[in-house]
Amino acid sequence: MNGMRWGVAALLLLPLVTAEAQREFGGRRRMFGGDPNEFYTPPDWQKNTPYDGRFTFARIKYRGYEKFNGREGPGWSHDYPRAESHFMRIIREITMIRPFVETEGTPGGNIIALDDPELFKYPVAYFSEPGGWYPSEKEIQGMQNYLRKGGFIIFDDFDGGGMMGDYERFVEVMKQVLPESRIMDVPETHPIFDAFFKVDLRLMDRGGGYNYGRARYLGIFKDNDPRKRIVAIINLNQDIGEFWQWSDLGFNIAPSNEAYKLGVNYLIYALTH
Repeated sequence: MNGMRWGVAALLLLPLVTAEAQREFGGRRRMFGGDPNEFYTPPDWQKNTPYDGRFTFARIKYRGYEKFNGREGPGWSHDYPRAESHFMRIIREITMIRPFVETEGTPGGNIIALDDPELFKYPVAYFSEPGGWYPSEKEIQGMQNYLRKGGFIIFDDFDGGGMMGDYERFVEVMKQVLPESRIMDVPETHPIFDAFFKVDLRLMDRGGGYNYGRARYLGIFKDNDPRKRIVAIINLNQDIGEFWQWSDLGFNIAPSNEAYKLGVNYLIYALTH
């Protein structure tokens, strides 16, 4: 396993939140020059590639400028496009999947809104910084339909403490999306952590100074039954997108390698369950 531990990341060294709440926070988001009812456009994005049947990374966008961070923009676009570009190259190298990787103006994957019917063409979607999401009724309905019809969402890059209360608010939002569902801990023995690679979650524990506590992996299960498939995985106190983003520069090689393994496992699990 030692060779595998270093091998994945090394490949890259080769060439209740409603419209009312949205208005309440709108003034704060406008300080960055953006309308809370509009979408930010990342400087590296020009267009989505037309869907052609290949697996394509789908990043969910939300309106407004919450969690704004310089050139990376609002929370939903953090780590774009390097994270997905690197991750899709890993998928291409180590699996039989031949994903969309990059064309001019579309590095790494597509950016999709929850109320866009195009979302249903993508079986797996990635959602960064859900703590910055103030959904409209159409977005709530869009996510509800997507998850109930077999879609799988990876929630990433947010914490469960601090002044912002991101996780607590996320729970309230998900009660609107799937009122009947509960968020549960996913045990380390669950097949999702062994779908393709055996992941050592301890190597990914950011802990201490980065977030508010140790990483936890939570899930929403079909029919609230842990024996049935996971429809959404929640990386709490974790940011696998950041590990993907900086891995080609030698950033924290051991946890970056596990972050790739975890992403591969999520994808394989979602496509086979």
